[in-house]
Amino acid sequence: MRTASITRKTAETDIMLSLNLDGTGEAAIATGCGFLDHMLTLFARHGRFDLTVRCVGDTNVDDHHTVEDIGIALGQALFTALGDLRGVVRYGDITLPMDEALVLTALDLSGRGTLGYDVILPTQKVGTFDTELGKEFFLALAREARITLHFHQFAGENSHHILEAMFKGFGRALHKAVAIDPACADEIPSTKGTLGGKA
Repeated sequence: MRTASITRKTAETDIMLSLNLDGTGEAAIATGCGFLDHMLTLFARHGRFDLTVRCVGDTNVDDHHTVEDIGIALGQALFTALGDLRGVVRYGDITLPMDEALVLTALDLSGRGTLGYDVILPTQKVGTFDTELGKEFFLALAREARITLHFHQFAGENSHHILEAMFKGFGRALHKAVAIDPACADEIPSTKGTLGGKA
């Protein structure tokens, strides 16, 4: 089983996170940020990852530290759980509709933390959630997981729907990328002989 547990404690957040890449989509999420709880639950279900997240953060200030630090922790867990990436498909993508929103998500388990973010969110808030934090989450995650991650928005008028399409799309694209290819289960899919910054 490809699993990882991360504990991260700073002056701003206290996080315990566990990830199972070979799960069934079970999620137990309590971040103190209701919208992020919803998005992470969608990510886990659509990626068929088992995910547990517990966070106590300084949400009395705002949600920024909580969202960014959970992105960091999830990225670290993904990097750890993938090991040397032997046998993975490596690439994953999906164009996902969510009502009027349509978002392309594409990723590469490249070993190079990069975020391409071609997304325009029409509102600054979804409820109490600052929509700009979506980018902060995925930037932190991509850097720590050392993946190349792109989002391209084709359509969308509702910020909730656009962000939901992104989190669902990320789950489904990642599910494809981390799957083991039975034709090359003992190979690392790179001419370099290594991925993810690991020997």
